Amino acid sequence: MPERGQLGLVGAALIPDLGRGPVPGMSLETPRLTLLPCAAEHLLALIDQPQLLEDLVGVPGAERLREFYVSDDVSPDWLAALRKARGPDPWHHGFFVVDRATRSVIGSAGFKGPPDAAGMVEIAYGIVPGFEGQGFATEAAAALVGFAFASGHVRLVRAHTLPAANPSTRVLLKCGFRHIGTVVDPEDGPVWRWERGP
Repeated sequence: MPERGQLGLVGAALIPDLGRGPVPGMSLETPRLTLLPCAAEHLLALIDQPQLLEDLVGVPGAERLREFYVSDDVSPDWLAALRKARGPDPWHHGFFVVDRATRSVIGSAGFKGPPDAAGMVEIAYGIVPGFEGQGFATEAAAALVGFAFASGHVRLVRAHTLPAANPSTRVLLKCGFRHIGTVVDPEDGPVWRWERGP
């Protein structure tokens, strides 16, 4: 996990040549990544007309990025809400994960909704296969945790994984999460629950 001060909110003006897509004050920066807040329009372009993504956000999507949003795992309700939404909303639309070295969107990271009444949010993240195993998911997850707690509205960050040790469980351990136990998700069946406080 980055040390305090390595992870922070930055404005678009501080991100060289990435200024078309970011919303000033909402982009997140880690040692190797920039997380650009997704507008509904960005995600719809990726789903419906992927060739337009670079024009909208200023960098191309890596191979297989679109698969995150068109697989059978994507909720039809989420897609319907996305088609009605406008503008960036980190709590609902998340962030594109941009590798500054290759200047491409290599994944996505976000929340499963805004903080609930108890101050809990759930994170989700994914990196395209060609960039897996290099620590990018850990950096992106750490950035989400930092963003959530910096909002002042979050007291607990939660995540769920398949119920077996895997790359995602290692990401969460590196980001300071604790394994809470097994719960049954209505859509996914048994999953492991992970939590982390400030």
